[in-house]
Order: sequence, then C-alpha cells, then structure tokens
Amino acid sequence: MARAIKEYDARLDSKKRLTLRGAKTMYYRVREKQDGTIELSPRVLVHPDAISQKTLEMMDKSIDQLKKGNASDPVDLEELNKLLD
Repeated sequence: MARAIKEYDARLDSKKRLTLRGAKTMYYRVREKQDGTIELSPRVLVHPDAISQKTLEMMDKSIDQLKKGNASDPVDLEELNKLLD
C-alpha cells in the first residue's frame, strides 16, 4: 500500500461537498465501501476526438450486434469485487 504524503481532516459543506486540497486532477472515481471508507482514484477523461476511427467503428459494430440480440450472458463480477475489496 502506498504511503500517505498528505493527511488532513475535512468536513462536508452545507451542500454535502468535500474540498480536496491541492488536487492533482479534475475527475476522480469514487468507491464507497461497507465500512464507510471512501477511496478516490484519479481519472483522465479522453476527448472524443482522441478516440481512433477504428475504435469508433468497432464500438458501432458492437452496438449493432447488441441491438440484434447477439450478446453473451451477463458477466458476474461478484468474485472480482471480492478480490478488489
């Protein structure tokens, strides 16, 4: 586990927002665990123009197949979630 480089107490404001001091990115993935722990992971959003034409074509084909009913059974992610916790 990574060592903490900054630690401080914070509180929610009247609109239930929390301010992160010196945040390095604009977007975060939030995971709230059953024990009340909240985990933030930095995210980098990609502009749609940065996605290659080949990838967009593959996504369009996949959506067409899904609309036609050609899809696999749902994947059970419970085991993965247990491993991640």
